[in-house]
This record gives sequence, C-alpha cells and structure tokens, in this order.
Amino acid sequence: MDERLIQIEDKEQLTLNPGFWDDPKAAQNVLKVLKSHKNWVAQYNRVARHVEDTEVLLEFQKEGEVSEEEVDQKYAEALAAVDDLEFHSTLNQPEDELGCILEINAGAGGTEACDWADMLLRMYLMWAESKGFKVSELNRQDGDVAGIKSAELEIVGDFAYGLLKGENGVHRLVRVSPYNSQGKRMTSFASVFVHPLIDERIEVQINPTDLEWDTFRASGAGGQHVNKTESAVRVRHIPSGIVVECQQERSQIQNREKALVMLKSRLYEQELAKQLAEKEKVESGKMKNEWGSQIRSYVLDDRRVKDHRTGHQTSQTDAVLDGDLDDFLKAFLMHHEEAEYQE
Repeated sequence: MDERLIQIEDKEQLTLNPGFWDDPKAAQNVLKVLKSHKNWVAQYNRVARHVEDTEVLLEFQKEGEVSEEEVDQKYAEALAAVDDLEFHSTLNQPEDELGCILEINAGAGGTEACDWADMLLRMYLMWAESKGFKVSELNRQDGDVAGIKSAELEIVGDFAYGLLKGENGVHRLVRVSPYNSQGKRMTSFASVFVHPLIDERIEVQINPTDLEWDTFRASGAGGQHVNKTESAVRVRHIPSGIVVECQQERSQIQNREKALVMLKSRLYEQELAKQLAEKEKVESGKMKNEWGSQIRSYVLDDRRVKDHRTGHQTSQTDAVLDGDLDDFLKAFLMHHEEAEYQE
C-alpha cells in the first residue's frame, strides 16, 4: 500500500502539469493507472475500518456496553471484507483489469452441442449483465438446427478479463436430450476461450503488410441491411495465422476497426501464453472439445455442476446457468493463487 500511495502522489503531480493534456492518449493512460491505484487503496481502507471497528466493539463488549451478538455480527462483516479483498488481490496482473473477448465454440455432439454452446452464451451474458458490464456480440454463427456453432462477445468492465480468465477450456454438459426422441442421456462439449481486450495502456504493433482482408455479408438478425451490403469483415494475420471476423457494426470501416482490436487482443493473449509456457504453466493451453479435457461438468439430471480443477461444486444448476458463476470464478482464482504460492 505504501508503494501505491507513492504512485498516486506521483500521478496526481503529473496531472497538475500545464501540458498534461497536450497528449490526450498519454493523459488518459495516466488517469487509468491513477484510478486503479485509488481503487485498491479504497478497498484496503474499507477493510481496515471493518477490522478497527471490530476491535473497538470487542473492547466495549468486555466493558459490558455491547452484546456478544453485536461483536459476532461485526466480526462476520470484517471477515467477509478480508476474504473479498484477498480474492481481489489475486487479480494482480496488468491485463487482469481489462475487459475481455469471450469466444464460445460448439464441440462434439452436433445439434446438442450447438444448443449447449447457446446455453453457455446465455449464461455469460447474464453473468456480465449482473455485474453491470457492457456486452456486445461481435460475431455469431448459428447452428443448422438450433443453437450456435460459435459466438464472440466483447465484455467491457473493470477486471472482466481477470475474473473470467479461468473459464478457458472445455465445458461438458450431461442431460436428457430434448433433441433425442428416445429420451436418452446425452453428453455434449463446448470450448470457451477468453482474451484480454487491450486498451491504450498496452501497445501491440501490427505491420499492415502482414494482414489479409476479406469482406462478406453479415448474417443473423439485423433487418434487410445485413443481406444487402458486404459490411462484415475477416482479417488474417499471416505470421501467426490468427483469423478474426467482425459483423457487429453496420459500417465496414467500423467493423475493420473492431476487427483490429480483436486481432491485437488475440496477439497479446498469444504472447501471454508464451510467457506462461516459459514458466511451465500449462493451464492456458487449449484443449480438444471431447472426453477427458473438460474443466467443468454440468450434469443436469443429477443437479450437479463441478469444476474439475478446484473440486468446487454446487447443486444449484439452474442458478449457475442463469449466470451465478462467482463462487466458481473465486474458487479457481484462489486455487490458482495458492498453487503459485506453493511453487
């Protein structure tokens, strides 16, 4: 905290310089860093007040001025505040504070898998909305019969990437299929990949000659316009082989700009993965959409959702599919932090 307070003082001094806004981009970066430091200090001070209030109340209880129940209640509040701060302290990488691009792909299972991918899309949409995050659908490919083959969401909000980065991997669904006339129990898979949505604080250089652009007609909802103009774009980054598509906006120019942001996010995440690989951290590796590689199972008829990395599970399947993911996200981040500490 001492270091953060020094950083706050330094950054506030910078904002007082007469030429601070001469470079608006650099000024915005300074303000974002300043806001981040202030948020952490505010969280710490809030917890410190809870602890101090508990200590004071305990002294009053010893003198018979307050009841033991009042002390217990205040202690529970302080403990919850400490736990919450400990959880947020796991989000300590520069990219954790960013928004994210969340990609869902249907895996093995045909129509059933497409429906499962659509259920996951709804789950993440509801989670993001419950956090007050801004969500935009960047790309979507509908299934032949139902659901989606793939979709990409842009989620803008503080720590969206840090909170969701543990969702990378294969999600397995087990249920009595509504698409099977015999009412058989079916297993389906879908993969989820989360990429940090880079902003001005992170610079990724791309050589324009390394890009191949295509345009095509947008698909899906959107009125007659989407079928009349080639506003959707696809860009391929030749050195890495990464391909992204965007059909969010009506304007091809806007879609090109958004596609570049998506590409930079993928390239940045690729570099992060290389760094993790160098440290022998294998959890960021992408897995096949099939048996034996899932990170979480959703078994609906047994009413059980279980994360195979942390062991955390719940019987509240409906709540989870309605976006109640916080316990799973917290369990992963705390488990990951503990594993790093032991290393």
